Amino acid sequence: MTRPVDYPPPFGLRDAIASPTDPDDERIDVGVLVVGAGPAGLACAIRLGQLLEGSPQTAERLGDVPVAVLEKGRQPGSHLLSGAVVNPRALRRLFRGRTHLDDLPLYGRVEAESVYVLRPRTSVRIPAPPTMRNHGNYVASLSQLGRWLAEQAEEAGATILPETPAARLLVTDGRVRGVRTGDKGRGRNGEPLPNFEPGSDLVARVTVLAEGTQGHLTGAAIRHFGLEGENPQVWALGVKEVWKVARPLRRVIHTMGWPLRAGAKYREFGGSFIYPMGEDMVTLGMVVGLDHRDAELSVHDLLQELKTHPKVRRILDGGERVAWGAKTIPEGGLLSLPKRLHAPGLLLCGDGAGLVNVPALKGIHYAVESGRLAAEAAFAALQPGQTPWTPGALAVYDESLRNSFVWRDLEAVRNMRQAFGRGFWLGAALAGAMTASRGKFPPTDLRTDPDAEVELIRTGRARRYPKPDGSLTFDKLSSVYLSGNRTRDDQPNHIRIQRRVPRDLAELWVRMCPAQVYEIAGGDGDGEVDVEVTPSNCVQCGAISAKGGRLTPPEGGSGPEYTLT
Repeated sequence: MTRPVDYPPPFGLRDAIASPTDPDDERIDVGVLVVGAGPAGLACAIRLGQLLEGSPQTAERLGDVPVAVLEKGRQPGSHLLSGAVVNPRALRRLFRGRTHLDDLPLYGRVEAESVYVLRPRTSVRIPAPPTMRNHGNYVASLSQLGRWLAEQAEEAGATILPETPAARLLVTDGRVRGVRTGDKGRGRNGEPLPNFEPGSDLVARVTVLAEGTQGHLTGAAIRHFGLEGENPQVWALGVKEVWKVARPLRRVIHTMGWPLRAGAKYREFGGSFIYPMGEDMVTLGMVVGLDHRDAELSVHDLLQELKTHPKVRRILDGGERVAWGAKTIPEGGLLSLPKRLHAPGLLLCGDGAGLVNVPALKGIHYAVESGRLAAEAAFAALQPGQTPWTPGALAVYDESLRNSFVWRDLEAVRNMRQAFGRGFWLGAALAGAMTASRGKFPPTDLRTDPDAEVELIRTGRARRYPKPDGSLTFDKLSSVYLSGNRTRDDQPNHIRIQRRVPRDLAELWVRMCPAQVYEIAGGDGDGEVDVEVTPSNCVQCGAISAKGGRLTPPEGGSGPEYTLT
């Protein structure tokens, strides 16, 4: 049997962690450096601005750039994608006394919801599980919310640096010093082009990694500082579309069952969502755990299949697809969190740290809350007499997070995701017992294996995917075009994989990738084959990093240009 883990990518810690290289007088000094302009990083920057507003002495000590936020996309929001139904709790706390929820770019409050179990042509409505109840939450586009949060961060005094990926974490003498940004203007083979700009060393008193899912530096920092949790992290891949529709949708909808298979041998965990975005748009998506076994499983094609179901098709009839995107989601829960969320000079927050509640389908408000708490921990460590890079100086962040609603929520559902590794129906029964006992059942915690250790099978499933018709169902390349992908064809390849692998693994990469990045180029029968890579198609979803490869940051400003996701 083939396992992705047996074909590791040509990538090591030295590719992500280094010492500063610029001379002292050429380094860029900032007070607090936030890597990632998502909800966690921007909440951190906003809260720091609020605290520094009340402490001008601290702001002065931090220099000309007290808070800097790096964003690898063309602008904040370019790489943000989520469902999304947002619990407003953390946003209310972040903006208490300053901004009302009515001022945020939200699509409306959830007033009605439905959950269905699907079969190929029929559906059965079931009561919403307690963890999935959304009444009082708000539908949002995370890319739009991210742009709005970036405006608030800048008003609070943060400097946002778009098109600036963090390529390496700078570590000396056991403490984090900052990051080195990526080069710009290199050719396909790494040669400098006429517009070449080398990266720079950004050094900071505190570095906050808020990179989001499959964070390049976050994973390296966890390994370097030995922060691995009890369980390895596991992931899901979500693919979503936004449609202009002829009739408004008045409720949020979640589905389970078809087109996924319930048998334990397939290990297919996931479902779909359909949310209203105002009067004339809906967003729908398919999310599937990457611990599945079928090398032919394609989440993009499952979403196309889902749309052929009569219940879904009725919602979309007369409509037009206007946006598409894909992203991984950390699903391991509490037991997969790093054992510490800090190291000397470093804080981890948001999706990068794994703060996602899978049964509730929620992570944005945890990201915001963790960013806020990270800001408060950094601010406290920057006061006179404190040294943020000494061991334990930032431990108050872990303590605050453990005493927050984030930890309480995750603790109550800490075993639910693992239960579904035994098949959908048994997993559902176990999840019900866990909900009824408020997390006290089972008496011992359940374990998980990394996604890359799952043995692959082939089932012939690919033959059953619907053919793209260009009106309801679509191929991958037209979808990538709809993402606004801005990657140059001649920039260096940012994807690390072994190029000659067993056919099952190559087939997995080809089918799994929602952006048609991989292609089987040659090989005999079911033996080893060659894999070709088209990195300019990549929308940086991160799935390859879960299944035997490694995504690294491409040139700044590359990748999708999400606006509605």
